Amino acid sequence: MRLNACLDIYYMNELLTDDMLERRFIPRFWKQFVAIAILVWLNACKSLGPNTLFRSSSPHEQYERSLKDAKLDQTALGADWVAAADRAMRDSVRISVPHRESGYFSASKPFAVGYRLNSKRGDRFYIQVDIQGMKDAQVFIDVFDLSGREPDRIVSAKADTNRLVWETRRSGAHLIRIQPELLRGGSYTISITREPVLSFPVKDRDSRSISSYFGAPRDGGRRTHEGVDIFAPRGTPLLASVDGIISGVGVNRLGGNVVWLSDVKRNLRLYYAHLDKQLVREGQQVSVGDTIGTVGNTGNARNTAPHLHFGVYQFSEGAVDPLPFVRLGSGPARQPLLSESRLGDSVRVSVTRAVVRQSPKPDAPVLQELPRSFAFTVLGGTAEWLRVELPGELTGYVSSTVIEPVDKPIRRLPIAGPTNLLEAATSQAAIVETLPGGMAVDVLGVVEDFQLVRSPNGQTGWVLRATQ
Repeated sequence: MRLNACLDIYYMNELLTDDMLERRFIPRFWKQFVAIAILVWLNACKSLGPNTLFRSSSPHEQYERSLKDAKLDQTALGADWVAAADRAMRDSVRISVPHRESGYFSASKPFAVGYRLNSKRGDRFYIQVDIQGMKDAQVFIDVFDLSGREPDRIVSAKADTNRLVWETRRSGAHLIRIQPELLRGGSYTISITREPVLSFPVKDRDSRSISSYFGAPRDGGRRTHEGVDIFAPRGTPLLASVDGIISGVGVNRLGGNVVWLSDVKRNLRLYYAHLDKQLVREGQQVSVGDTIGTVGNTGNARNTAPHLHFGVYQFSEGAVDPLPFVRLGSGPARQPLLSESRLGDSVRVSVTRAVVRQSPKPDAPVLQELPRSFAFTVLGGTAEWLRVELPGELTGYVSSTVIEPVDKPIRRLPIAGPTNLLEAATSQAAIVETLPGGMAVDVLGVVEDFQLVRSPNGQTGWVLRATQ
């Protein structure tokens, strides 16, 4: 209650600018009243802020706490689950939206993956994770803001759903982390798409009708454009972009006939200017798509073609760029999915040199170069780009055109004496079996000092080159 009152007083003071007083639909005494109110509430409000407010724990945090309460975090499997969640925050892959790809969860190895993307305030993202092979399995979806020193969780999917709708409140880098609960194995498909937060304000138009953008110079550089101009024939209906309340209907020198629409949910005020006609009254509640006026060229637009000047104003910040709030959505993700039979499969490099990239794009930054016959496991990706994990737990994407299955051996390797067949390409890996001397195995791939081999009985594993 106290916080809401603080925000209301602060918001009111920020919006009652001299320019709005000039527009004659806000009495001047309100400015004095707000100034006094701010002083009264200052001490009560100054300790409240986004970093000090209580917020509920996420399903992921609740699950991790349950592991600790049961002492499972002290087991190898529980500790690996916590470590996988932390690692996904550091070794995330980069994507652009729309994006979709398949992935694989192993029941025997805790897993998490982080997808890093750039977003703008005004974007609304739809995240959908479809699970195959894990009946009633819970998958945690969390979104983090990466603009600070430490990742800040801003939203999480509910415990009973694998879908999340997230609106960006601050532009910058964000990370989407998905992680299944322990002892669950199977495959998944993640799809991420983007739509604007606001409905487009001009009927039968979209952001391709915008001709003048936010920040453009005005009056010889004495001021800048605090909105976007959307051109349409005179009389074209202007539509409510949100469900809200008409907080102002008036006339001023620059905007001519204007309407203000308040979006209480997002702490926004939308400004419609140069209207030919105003078809709403102050205090009226409207829904998305309701007609609030028509396109004109009143005010300082009388010598230009009819258009809507559309502005977005946020509490404490004044005007913000409206374009991300109304620009065209990304449409559905269309990346061709990787065959489910390839998930968890072992493959090797089939060319002289292959590169691991940070994103599934041919111009993405290179993380590492791989030599011919280098072997790795496919964790996910698309039909064109495979998401892989390399030694050191580095993750990235490799083009599907430079890899081949490991079924066909590249050479035969004689075993001189007893040799340990290892589960992974590390000397600390578990021993699958001990191969006797005097036999030969098929070499299927290499990773640094290790070779992936197949014994005569069909068992595969890794052996140290130095032992041969």
